[in-house]
Amino acid sequence: MIFRPVSAVAVCLACALAPSLAQSPSTGPQSLPSAPQAATSSQPGTDSTPRSAEFARAETALSKGDWKTAAPLLDAWLADHPNDARALFDAAFVADEQNRESDAVSLYRRCLALQPKNFAAQASLGLLLARTGQLADARPALLAATQLDPGAAGNAALAQVWRALAQIDRTGLAGHPDYAQASSDLLHALKLSPETPQDTLLAASLAESSGDSAGAEAAYRSLLAADPNSIQAIGGLAHALIEQKKYPDAEALLRPALAKHPGNIPLTAQLAAVLVAEDKAEAIPLLQQLHTANPSNEEITRMLARVQADAGDFASADSLDTALLRAHPQDADLLTSHGQNLMRLGQFAPAESAFQQAATIDPANADAWTGLAFAASELHQPQITIQALAERDKLQPETAPVDFLLATACDRIHDKKSAILYYQRFLTLDAGKLKDQEWQAKQRINLLQREH
Repeated sequence: MIFRPVSAVAVCLACALAPSLAQSPSTGPQSLPSAPQAATSSQPGTDSTPRSAEFARAETALSKGDWKTAAPLLDAWLADHPNDARALFDAAFVADEQNRESDAVSLYRRCLALQPKNFAAQASLGLLLARTGQLADARPALLAATQLDPGAAGNAALAQVWRALAQIDRTGLAGHPDYAQASSDLLHALKLSPETPQDTLLAASLAESSGDSAGAEAAYRSLLAADPNSIQAIGGLAHALIEQKKYPDAEALLRPALAKHPGNIPLTAQLAAVLVAEDKAEAIPLLQQLHTANPSNEEITRMLARVQADAGDFASADSLDTALLRAHPQDADLLTSHGQNLMRLGQFAPAESAFQQAATIDPANADAWTGLAFAASELHQPQITIQALAERDKLQPETAPVDFLLATACDRIHDKKSAILYYQRFLTLDAGKLKDQEWQAKQRINLLQREH
């Protein structure tokens, strides 16, 4: 969404209705419905400040979008009339259009200090703050605008404010999105103006973010029915289908879309993800092609590395992980992936180091602790294995392989009672899946019980 001042339409409308903005100071241009007066219709009849022909020239320039002409004329007027709310709004609007954000914010606030019920100033201030990423300040400003009479700007301007609030609540303040409130904001907007394709996209996004993949799918399909070539709708629908594990449907959607838009990175990445999920060999060359064309795209690099690792090409996967680690040496997930590749390549000591780094950086990374335990086991370091698994068990439930690893570590330090316990728990959880380990566990239980 583009957060622009709400009064642009009012500016053109008001000036079209004006008989002339170039009249002499004595003939009443001050009574004409110029942009600020139209924007402040919640306070009719309060603007009786006598104004000059130079001010009229400024508003004529403003109505034509000639900001360079309007700005110095308004500045000159405000130098002698600093409390003219109409001129302050004009100057704020011009500064806003010229992307002089700090000037515009200051001028809107000065206007509101004089006219607290000026809807256009309040709404435009909120939209400007939103556009510049100052969401914590934008939200209360926009909420305040919803309580004011939009006057000549009408329901369309008020709906614009509610749509901006929906976008802010969708993003959330301090990283905490409020999807329910965003949906409520959007409903307010739809009560005031017809639904737009952007509204449908937002509704679909909100449904998806709320875990309603089926609702998102329906909204995206509605968009595609109206515009079959909408890249946003295709990408959104593909994501909703992937979330629902409808991989054949997603593939059928993405292939013709890519035929029309070859090289589209998001769509190609989605198709690659679908092919990975379907275990199709095309996934790797498709990702390699993407990576070659976009070597600096880290998401593609990460995806290719994971797919290569899943396919057993650990050396290639690790070369990608290593390259990423040079840019992100403190990334615990990358260090864990690096360690897993090294384990499969038989490089246990460097793998242990990578896992230890990852666990230190992110103690909540269960995969790092698990990897550290396995690497330490291969290096015959049972105490480190036991300690790592103790940390891992705080984060994830026990599994058969983990119990077997713990049993062998206890066995190595001659803790016979614990070794027997964990071997038995392994046999209960495994239920015939790991035949070799089950045979070994049974043999060790028998021997330890005799020794015990």
